[in-house]
Formats: sequence, structure tokens, C-alpha cells
Amino acid sequence: MKVTELSRPELGRRLTGPGIKLRTGPVVASIQSSLRSVHDSIALYYADHAVEEAEVFADFHVSMGQPRGIRRWLRPQVVFDFDGALPFKPLPVEQAFPMLEWGLNWCVSAHCHHYLIAHAAAVERSGRALILPGPPGSGKSTLCAALVTHGWRLLSDELTVISPQTGQVWPLARPVSLKNASIDVIKRFSPKAVLGPTIHDTTKGSVAHMKPPRDSVRRAMEPSRPAWVVLPRYETHAATRLMPLSKARAFMELADNAFNYSLHGRRGFDALVRLIDSCECYEFDYGNLEEALTTFDQFSAHA
Repeated sequence: MKVTELSRPELGRRLTGPGIKLRTGPVVASIQSSLRSVHDSIALYYADHAVEEAEVFADFHVSMGQPRGIRRWLRPQVVFDFDGALPFKPLPVEQAFPMLEWGLNWCVSAHCHHYLIAHAAAVERSGRALILPGPPGSGKSTLCAALVTHGWRLLSDELTVISPQTGQVWPLARPVSLKNASIDVIKRFSPKAVLGPTIHDTTKGSVAHMKPPRDSVRRAMEPSRPAWVVLPRYETHAATRLMPLSKARAFMELADNAFNYSLHGRRGFDALVRLIDSCECYEFDYGNLEEALTTFDQFSAHA
């Protein structure tokens, strides 16, 4: 069953009561909340995601609710509950859905240690994965959003999930988080993209989410083999340049951006070595998304 197959009253009943178990690739999260904004956001962004039956094992149990006391009424807040613990400070209640997304990212990066997890966007074409590591502000989510609205499959805009055994990249096709100027950039560049409301004054500035393409969600259990590692760097009016990157530097960039690289020890080192050896590695400067898409379409077609 998909989220969209539930009536809104039934979706609200499940979220308010026992919660629903959403599958995002290999991860199942049980989510509970009585907040209407969370209900609306899940109905919008997760419409095409599978809802697992009650007996299916959930990797995480989380809930979004309001704290007790005066903060329920005066400048109301929201808290993220993970198996009865509160790993984050409360946020204004209007930031409930961004907090849920940040919390789910934390759940995966802090607990799914059977995978090697890097802070990187990832997309796929013809079975080959393009990995885009980079810090906030590098333009990786903007580039990821543009690519998936123009024929690439979304794997993740935030977490690249790598199997140490097979070297494959597993999808986590969840909403793409866009921040600040990127929101209007994607609205202009991809008018058909489904974006929800913009939430202002978060710790990351203004935030909006883009619904993942239906086909990306449908193929959520299809891993891809890594083919490219590209370090993007966005700068307004920058010339579009794709430049070779040494494999040594590409390795260090991925290792530095991996949340749990040190926990894997030698297995993590070997997994990253195999991944880098199998990939073409580049740096990429861009300021124009049309030119960026043309560049990636050309090199992916001839690789």
C-alpha cells in the first residue's frame, strides 16, 4: 500500500495513533505525530512511498509532538522523539517537518552502521551512480534537484548509502531539501517540480522540500554501481568547468564526508578504495544549471 492510497482521515488516524511505517529503500521508519502540519507534509512528499504492515520490523520509531507545559501554547514548540529519547533541542512548531527530515537523516547516519554512509547527494542513470560530496553551500542539493527533474533517478540528496560488501549505492529517495536562494532557482528551472511551503528562520535559513519523483520512489529497492565522484562548487555567474580530480583527493573527500568511516576500520578503507577505483573523478564549477545538465548528460552518455 502507498501513502496516497490512504484517505486523509485514515492517514491522520494512523499517524496520531500507532504511527505508519514508511519504507525508504532499505530503511523502514515508524512515524507518529498528532501535528496537522506533519500529516499534510507526509501526504504531499511521501505520497508514492510504501506503507508497510504493522508486523514489519521498523529500523526506527520516531514521533513529532509538542512538549508539556507552557510551550504548547506560548510560542509553541515541537520535539523529535527517538525511541523515547530527545536527541535535539525543541524547535518552533512551524519547523516540524524540516525537523522530522533532519531527524530521519540523523537516525540513518548515526545508526545504520551496516552501511558506509557519506554526506553526499547521489543520482543514477543507466544503472550508474553519480556521487556528489560536499559541505553545505557547495550546491550539491541544487544540482541534485535539477538532475532528477531532468531524467536522472534520485538516490539521495543528503546521504549516500554504500554497501561495504558489494560496493553498491542504495537509494533513500526522500524529499530533497532546498535552502535559501536554491528554492527560487529550482522553481524557475523546473516549474513542474512539486515544492511545498518555504519555512523561514530555521538554523539553515529558509528551507523548502521537493517531492521525490515517482519513478525514483518506485525503484527504491534497486541499488546502483558507483561510476562517478564529482565535487561540485556553485558560484553565481561562474563558468562551467569539469576538471579531472586525482583519485587520492577524491578518496580523502569521501572519507572526510563519511559519517561512520572510522567505525568500519579496515573494511571501510577497503570499501572506499574499491569505490574510488571504479569511478571517474572530477571537480565541477558551475553557475548555470542548463550548462551543468548539458555537461552531465554528455559525459554520462560517453562514459
